[in-house]
Formats: sequence, C-alpha cells, structure tokens
Amino acid sequence: MKIALIGYGKMGKMIEQIALSRGHEIVCKIDIDNQQDFESEAFKSADVAIEFTNPQAAYGNYMRTFAAGVKLVSGSTGWLEQHGEEVKRLCTTGGKTLFWSSNFSVGVAIFSAVNRYLAKIMNKFPEYDVRMEETHHIHKLDAPSGTAITLAEGILGELDRKDKWVMGTLQAPDGTVTGTEECAANELPVSSIRRDEVPGIHSITYNSEADQITITHDAHSRKGFALGAVLAAEYTATHEGFLGINDLFQF
Repeated sequence: MKIALIGYGKMGKMIEQIALSRGHEIVCKIDIDNQQDFESEAFKSADVAIEFTNPQAAYGNYMRTFAAGVKLVSGSTGWLEQHGEEVKRLCTTGGKTLFWSSNFSVGVAIFSAVNRYLAKIMNKFPEYDVRMEETHHIHKLDAPSGTAITLAEGILGELDRKDKWVMGTLQAPDGTVTGTEECAANELPVSSIRRDEVPGIHSITYNSEADQITITHDAHSRKGFALGAVLAAEYTATHEGFLGINDLFQF
C-alpha cells in the first residue's frame, strides 16, 4: 500500500517505521515547510494519507487531501466543533473518505468498550457520581483531550442521569490550576493535567459514600497509537465514507 504522511513529527516518524515494517511504501511526507506537495503527483498516488498535526491545521489538511482525491486517516482533534458537520457531509454524500479517531490505540478501543459497559451497569446505581481526569504531555494544545470527550460521550449514551460533559479543572504545565469540578447533577466534569512528556492517561471514577470504582488506561508510549493508525489505513484502503474506530475494532 502507498501511504502519504501529513505531519512528520514524533508521531509521523513512528508511523513511518511501523508502516515500513508491515511492507508498505511511504510515497510522500508533508510538513510545515513543503505544503505545496499536496499538489504533487507523489501525494496523489497514495492509497491513503495519514494525518497527525494540530487543531489549527487539520481542517485545511483535510480539504487539500480531499481535493487530491486521496483517502485520509486522521488523529487530529479540536476541529469537530467548527467543521465536524461539513466534513461528515463530504464523506457521507460527497464521495470523500475520512477515518477519524481521537485515539487509535488498540488498548483505548478496548478501554472504551469497557467504559460503555460499566456506564450501562452504573445506570442502575444512582448513588454513584462519575467524573473523569486525563493527563497529557505539555505540548498538547487542546483540553480536554479528544479521547476524553469520546469517553465522556460513551458515558452519556448509557447514563440517564448525565446529559452533558463540562470542563473541570485544568492543571497547566507550571502547576497552576484553574476551573472547578463542582457542577450540576446532570453534568459530567472532565479535568485535564498537562505535565512532562506523558503520552496519555485517562481515568474514570464512580464515587459513592460506600466506595469508589476507577478504571484507567495508561499509555506507555506512542507506539500503540501509531500501530492503530497504520491498521486504520489498511482498513480505509478498501472502505469509503466517514469511518471510525468502531468500524475497525468491533467489540
């Protein structure tokens, strides 16, 4: 399979290593200094492009990739609120293909399924309140993380007593804490911590007067995310539309 990389930082380089080890070919690498290569024949020859950049660049990268007629896999977050409906429409009725996930880790996919199942159980036990905390490296621009939002939406889909998530506290890299976990009974607080080079930790806690239940996913490195992205590219090469992690991993 011919793969183009959009974003050639730590994640892009790790994706390249895994793609090559699985017998794929990297035909184009696009970063901040060679944006003109979106129009190159090498980019257009790709079966799938894999994009990991940032919230500010993602939407423009999507439009350039679609214009080149290339299918896309992306793990960039922070663009959905402003451009989500447009991008989904382009994929469902406009003939474009995007496989998007806030997190490509196989472990996170399993964790998400456990999260939804636990929320379904806890729907019968209103004495437990729920909150979430996510921790990432200091370079991450958006908070809460896209993965945390996806997990929160999974809880909201199963827990009748909660109908919206809200931003809880935010601990900045310098240790400064803003915000609060105090919220209305129908709200799920999601707090964020930015420290060191943490790949990603997500914890969901159900607390009652009697006891506390916590489930946690703790990523040891970015390798799991990179492998998942390549697996998604392999899936996307033979599928179309607006695709997601539940299409790839059907638990």
